[in-house]
Amino acid sequence: MDAKTLEARARAEGTPVIEGDTATFVWRGRGPVSLLGDFQDWRGEPLPLERVAPGLWARTVTLPRDAYAEYVLLDSRGDKVEDTFNPRTSDNGFGDTNHCFYMPEGAPPEILQRPRGAPRGRVTRHMLETEDMAVGGRRSVALYAPPVPGPVPLMVVFDGDDYLKRVKLPEVVESLMARGLMGPVALALVSNGGEARSVEYSCSEYTVDLLLKRVLPLAHEHLSLVEEPGAHAVLGSSLGGLMALFTGMRVPEVFGRVLAQSGAFAIEGRDFVVFDLARQTPRRPLDVWMDCGRFEVLLEGNQRMAPLLRSSGHRVEYREYNAGHNYPAWRDDLWRGLQWLFPVSSAKRR
Repeated sequence: MDAKTLEARARAEGTPVIEGDTATFVWRGRGPVSLLGDFQDWRGEPLPLERVAPGLWARTVTLPRDAYAEYVLLDSRGDKVEDTFNPRTSDNGFGDTNHCFYMPEGAPPEILQRPRGAPRGRVTRHMLETEDMAVGGRRSVALYAPPVPGPVPLMVVFDGDDYLKRVKLPEVVESLMARGLMGPVALALVSNGGEARSVEYSCSEYTVDLLLKRVLPLAHEHLSLVEEPGAHAVLGSSLGGLMALFTGMRVPEVFGRVLAQSGAFAIEGRDFVVFDLARQTPRRPLDVWMDCGRFEVLLEGNQRMAPLLRSSGHRVEYREYNAGHNYPAWRDDLWRGLQWLFPVSSAKRR
């Protein structure tokens, strides 16, 4: 494709210009510029764009046809520059945005959109006193009551603010319920500890106590919940996924269902204690859904964890998809885990 045609397509279609399994990033301005994104897991040297015409720069990468990816363009100093040909952006979780795109066979799943007229549940906000077990002394929790008569299982959600605002988890649940794809579930979306998040989610017994002694009593006070052993679930991503699995293995009689997205089970060659716990014969087997993006450095830890849990007697479903470490990717794949953990048939049996 000649430079004139490439720029015309970039202006008309947006960047990257996609053909089959290739994505060509195009930028106009004084260069040089380089590319960094999910497809490198944001590691290593940025990929330089090549000058294809005066003031026009381009770089082609090959990606799976159903991939979702986020990226930035960088100048020679390593500072971010805007891709004016791509208005699509996503919150990067650090107070800034990345540019984003889907390859031709990728798209947000339609089933995540609540059908017109579908019943709506109720979200209420609460503050917990946590001075004796968490940084800050108070912690916000959003409780979601589904639009059905109880009792129902509870799913506790780490990084609850993000799953509420960025994933729109109550809407996802309502859509799946309205479509007959999952049984009803209540939610307790627990905010993280801010700067203390990495400590609180690194297999912390204090965080388990926070759930048992503060979050569960609050949920029982305001929601109609089942009392069956192991009926409740815990959800998290990244370090939150690590903490979700740790919580399930520490108190399986309460949290018998785990949904771990891109679980950070091993970081920079170091395995967390969940690997040791996973090797033990469980006093109560868990139902564990795990998923992870193929662009992530965390993939290797997930690939080792899934068979280890199975060999110890847990019921495990593991899935990989073509994306990186971000909330849109977790949102797009979340419905599969919810459907698996809360099948309609089991809801009817209750």
